[in-house]
Amino acid sequence: MRRRFLSFLLIAASLSGTVHAQNYERPKSPVPTEWPSSANVQGRSAGSTAASTKWQDFFTDKNLQSVIALALSNNRDLQVAALNIEHAQAIYRIQRAQQFPELDAAASADIYRVPKGLSTTGSAYTYRQYNVGGIVSWELDLFGRIRSLKREALEQYFATEQARTASQISLVASVAETYLTLAADKDNLHLAQATYEAQLASYNLVKQTRDAGMGSDLDLSQAQSQVEAARVDIARYTARVALDENALNLLVGVPVPADLLPSTLAPDGLTKELAAGLPSDVLLQRPDILAAEHQLKAANANIGAARAALFPRITLTGGGGVMSGQLSDLYAHDPATWSFAPQIVMPIFDAGSRRANLKAARVDRSVAVAQYEKTIQVGFREVSDSLVLRSRLTEEQEAQQALVSTLEETYRLSDLRYKAGVDSYLTVLVAQRSMYAAQQGLVNLRLARQNNLVTLYKVLGGGG
Repeated sequence: MRRRFLSFLLIAASLSGTVHAQNYERPKSPVPTEWPSSANVQGRSAGSTAASTKWQDFFTDKNLQSVIALALSNNRDLQVAALNIEHAQAIYRIQRAQQFPELDAAASADIYRVPKGLSTTGSAYTYRQYNVGGIVSWELDLFGRIRSLKREALEQYFATEQARTASQISLVASVAETYLTLAADKDNLHLAQATYEAQLASYNLVKQTRDAGMGSDLDLSQAQSQVEAARVDIARYTARVALDENALNLLVGVPVPADLLPSTLAPDGLTKELAAGLPSDVLLQRPDILAAEHQLKAANANIGAARAALFPRITLTGGGGVMSGQLSDLYAHDPATWSFAPQIVMPIFDAGSRRANLKAARVDRSVAVAQYEKTIQVGFREVSDSLVLRSRLTEEQEAQQALVSTLEETYRLSDLRYKAGVDSYLTVLVAQRSMYAAQQGLVNLRLARQNNLVTLYKVLGGGG
């Protein structure tokens, strides 16, 4: 019997040489090797890459750095992502442990009474048997099933780590964008308040002119409409500032101290310049793409496990210990006992279940390939869009600044001509409306440009 079993092991070992782990090959990149010409990356090569730039170095404002640090310590979504890593690590350890023998200690007692009618001695008696020993169980992984499952669990763990890194980068970007939005809305609120005060002064002047018989009710009504419009904007931006603070507190996870909140949107920005790099370098460093590739590798390993299930499973189980009919005699009179129970389970008929499972694993891998390629395509599009907007927003902001300067001069001259009696108040009204709208547009463009730089840092795979 022993010879037959050893012969089978030799045959199984020789067959295992024909079963290899599923080889992994990285799919070809589905995007061009250069950014689109509209991205205008020429002349932008200077500066550090996003992946090599930590957020503490990218964001230059000290208050913003403190707010981001608070978020990284208290944000609940990031805490969940960290716990997911611990869970994936535990799953990997479970799969890895199956490669090694399992040893358990066991103790048992078997006590029962045999009635007189069933006794071979003609009288009732009590049967006792006590056992103390250990049990060893080990599955011989000749065909790589356990190794493939371990590899799958390891890749899932790596994917979870990258997902956590992606969550951190997204959190940093979200905090920065909300912080900048709060600053911009405060600027708009200050602008609305200043406009209200100017409009109220104009209204009082027009009212005095009308009361003196040198103005009309139409001019007074037009001046009052501007005062009320400014009051509406004050109420609107006051609400926006409160909503922005609520959003920032939620992202951070704790109330943000008042001394860390922005008072105005810095015109020069709160970030440093970044280099675009090449698509192949940038995209392969993004944590979401790395996570998708690890998921692909996990699906690839699962094929090996499903294919190994088509072959026999060999389990060796043995035990040893002491046995006695009296508890006091467990270690006397040579009570030693042992057992050895090898088991071979060979699939013969399962109505195609195992082969269907292998096919499903291969389909899962194809799905993972498509998801990996789609992640690369999305990343390419996000970076391209951000690069296109970077140069365009800079040009637009410069033009808007020039427009604001021109309209401020137009308003000043119109006001002088009205006070000199040359023009009607309608000319002042039109100039003032145009100037106010241009000032609001400049604030919004500053916000869009700085948010674009934050987004560019994120989509370029900004360092944690």
